[in-house]
Amino acid sequence: MARAPLVVELYTSEGCDSCPPADQWLSSLKGRTDVVAAAFHVDYWDRLGWKDRFADASHTQRQAAAQRVAGSKFSYTPQVLVNGRDWRQWPALPQALAAAPVQILLQRESDDRVLVRVQAGKDAPRSLSLWWALVEDGHLSRVMAGENTGRTLRHDHVVRSHGQRTPWLSSDGAPWPILARAQGPDGHRQRLLVVVTDPQTGSALQAVSLDC
Repeated sequence: MARAPLVVELYTSEGCDSCPPADQWLSSLKGRTDVVAAAFHVDYWDRLGWKDRFADASHTQRQAAAQRVAGSKFSYTPQVLVNGRDWRQWPALPQALAAAPVQILLQRESDDRVLVRVQAGKDAPRSLSLWWALVEDGHLSRVMAGENTGRTLRHDHVVRSHGQRTPWLSSDGAPWPILARAQGPDGHRQRLLVVVTDPQTGSALQAVSLDC
């Protein structure tokens, strides 16, 4: 049974002057096979002088919804979640999880569709849930206002779109399609992340990454 990588989510903003160190740290995780990373840019800093071009209200809503299981009492930036839990000890990371109770198989069906199959082992929960994200690396932003005025910020693992599958019985191994084009809205190469979670606890059970 395969070992599950750590799932690292960063909630960040170009308008937050304490976020660049977290962005740089997340970039340093590129190339690691034991980590799957995603940077969700939130929009509640946009009103303070600089509009983050990667910010999205759905990212803010996702962060707020995660509070129920993440162990945080409020939303803040930079916030790091590891396997769905608030993690304030970064840049240190916990050890990767033990053997995963599920396996994720990705198959490119067409230029814009990927089929996802989740195979549950005997130790898997009765029901499963799933979230996915299309992420991009190598973005640069010259910030002209707000707390980071005059700084050039580099971003990797930037979430450009994301979604989720509502809980289903783990015994159902039918494939599920995701719209996943190779290039993002401004021509950057995209990478698909798929994370299977326990819907009762929010904990990540397995995660994979596919270069689109």
